[in-house]
Amino acid sequence: MTTETRPSEPADHSAARAALLADPGPVGRPRREALARLTDDWLAGLLAAAGAPPGVALVAVGGYGRGELSPRSDLDVLLLHDGPIPRELPERIWYPVWDAGAKLDHSVRTVAEARAVAAADLKAQLGLLDARHLAGDPALTAELRAAVFTDWRASAPARLPELRELARERSERHGELSFLLEPDLKEARGGLRDVVALDAVAASWLADAPRDGLDAAALRLADVRDALHLVTGRATERLSLQDQDQVAERLGVLDADTLLRQVYEAARTIAYASDVTWRAVERVLAARSGRGRRAVRRAFPFAAPFTGVGRGAGAVARGAVERRPLAEGVVEQDGEAVLAQGARPAADPVLPLRAAAAAAQNGLTVSYATVRRLAAECRPLPVPWPDEAREQLVTLLGAGEAAVPVWEALEAEGLVTRLLPDWERVRCRPQRNAVHRWTVDRHLVETAVKAAAMTRRVARPDLLLVAALLHDIGKGWPGDHSEAGEVIVRDLAPRMGFGPEDTETLAVLVRHHLTLVDTATRRDPDDPATVEAITKAVTTLPELELLHALTEADALATGPAAWSSWRASLVGGLVARAADRLAGAGTAPVEAAPTTEQERLAVEAARTGEPALSLHAQAEGADPGTEPMGVELTLAVPDRPGLLGTAAGVLALHRLTVRSAGLRELDPIGAGPVLLLSWRVAAEFGELPEAARLRADLRRALDGSLDVERRLAERDAAAPRRRGIPTPPPLVAVAPAVASATATVLEVRAHDAPGLLHRIGRALDGAGVRVRTAHVSTLGAEAVDSFYLTDAQGRPLAARRAGEVAAAVRAALG
Repeated sequence: MTTETRPSEPADHSAARAALLADPGPVGRPRREALARLTDDWLAGLLAAAGAPPGVALVAVGGYGRGELSPRSDLDVLLLHDGPIPRELPERIWYPVWDAGAKLDHSVRTVAEARAVAAADLKAQLGLLDARHLAGDPALTAELRAAVFTDWRASAPARLPELRELARERSERHGELSFLLEPDLKEARGGLRDVVALDAVAASWLADAPRDGLDAAALRLADVRDALHLVTGRATERLSLQDQDQVAERLGVLDADTLLRQVYEAARTIAYASDVTWRAVERVLAARSGRGRRAVRRAFPFAAPFTGVGRGAGAVARGAVERRPLAEGVVEQDGEAVLAQGARPAADPVLPLRAAAAAAQNGLTVSYATVRRLAAECRPLPVPWPDEAREQLVTLLGAGEAAVPVWEALEAEGLVTRLLPDWERVRCRPQRNAVHRWTVDRHLVETAVKAAAMTRRVARPDLLLVAALLHDIGKGWPGDHSEAGEVIVRDLAPRMGFGPEDTETLAVLVRHHLTLVDTATRRDPDDPATVEAITKAVTTLPELELLHALTEADALATGPAAWSSWRASLVGGLVARAADRLAGAGTAPVEAAPTTEQERLAVEAARTGEPALSLHAQAEGADPGTEPMGVELTLAVPDRPGLLGTAAGVLALHRLTVRSAGLRELDPIGAGPVLLLSWRVAAEFGELPEAARLRADLRRALDGSLDVERRLAERDAAAPRRRGIPTPPPLVAVAPAVASATATVLEVRAHDAPGLLHRIGRALDGAGVRVRTAHVSTLGAEAVDSFYLTDAQGRPLAARRAGEVAAAVRAALG
């Protein structure tokens, strides 16, 4: 039977409908459209048979109004009229529909009544936006549509926030479709209901969703829903476990896991489009109310006209778009990270990671247009990655929760897979385990989020965060995922620029990320062999603390059932016993012999009594001709109080970020100690200072003619920085006496910030202690510093004195 036939009897329609659903030919959208046409003809025949007078129209609304019907979809129909109608007319139409067993959502209204209901009920208004004429007076339907769209556009500023709140409530009730083992295809976040909301936003003319892939994603979910209806024989939207194999078979998909991956991919496309769209709506509404500019002015009240990226860059002049610099080539605009006007994506392969890290650390996301441009124009990173790329990845992961929307934006445009090709195998991969609440890829990101809160517990937060991101990367391969993951990491880590020792540590962490919890819960804790099993897996205290933190982060990211106080105590006890076994394995950093350049500078400083300085620009890992992004700075100065804090303050004044630093004493000619400071610094916005100016400012600061503290305070007052994201509090601790026999070791772990080392140095200077040696590292966004302190006579500090110094540093960072 063709769809042109017009059955008016319930039995005729039911037979035609059954024949259409049994026909193997039309599937997907063509079948939904054919089913809608068949139903249109049937209802039109019912209206004609009912003897409808002039001034009456039958109108499809909601999902039926969009011209597609799934096998078990409800029929949403409005009987529209412009005057009195026979009382029995609606029943002559509805009863045959009920007799046919169809589910009917019906109403009888005038245009004015329909508008009044829509004004009071957002869901009714959304349904009317899809109003489609079926039969009767087409002018009446056209009048309704025109009125509904006019009302919607006029009320959109008030109704769109209400619509977004409905979406949030649905997400809370039904979860995120792309992570659920039994997802609701319609109501969960990223489901078909969100597609309807996006169409409503577009109809308001205030914003529109990014359309690339959106229609295909919606079609995929609709096709799965069709198959689900046919398999179950019910109007269900939940893709239950027991139905997934049959649904996959009906769709010609390999298996249930493949089906879920396709569903998850579609849901992520819809969810990302929703996020982008709602941010656009917020910007439009803020601009209309004037809140957008006032908010920027409150956050950056002394902004100067924006003329590019670099020192002095701020907001633009009146009437132009306001921007605030975040990093080299990246600025904030309208609450998002966007590319600066002078950014060169084609010549800057690190830019995607730099933009992502800057956005996450400031609690922003990267704008849709920016991510699209980065994906289109940026070249792949060189192999091995330059240091900056690795540091920016760690900085991104270290942002914790704020990293998730940024990561999703990168993944939506394929940038994550471009950075980490092995990611493709775990992307959207379901985990058929009731303990797990996420897909494999999202679990990896969530583990990094949990690990970001534990960076104060380890000496190498960068290795913790990268291990968290990669610990289950082997789940995309056959066999034991820990063993497969170790193989992948041994190949991937060197490509990311990690050296042999760090690669070995990452491989050990990935291989043994389940070892602690498995051993603690399955073995006798008092058996010496239990501790021996751990100390064979990890052979140093730093590795043990990393594995302990990774174990906890992994369990917390898995779900509530994976970690408990009982498990935490078992693992903690096992770690303590293993630490006792490994005690003494860690040693203080070994100083390399001074280089010829360092000795030359030390001799010059000792002879002249003045600071001696050398600068070497770096463009490590970049193409020839690329602007240098870092500096090796060596400073030799005759020993004097306040040197470390003063020198660090000058670097902060020149917007140089300290990536690593070392301080040591030399006596090259027997004329007294010379302090040698070796720095690796990076320009905050890619603009390196002139060597002569840096040298002059260092000399002025040391002789007291340049008040560094005042200059930094003035700059911060004129252009205060964004508060950024919440971070763990700084950790300042005195290391056990075994750390050094000749000095007191003060360990500082804190979130990096401009002037951090300057504040630490001033606190140490104010405490009246000598910094004999220092080892400073900035790993991503985390500072891990050690200071070897003595009193004026060169002796280790007494315990009480050491505690007072630690308290002073803690207060300076507070």
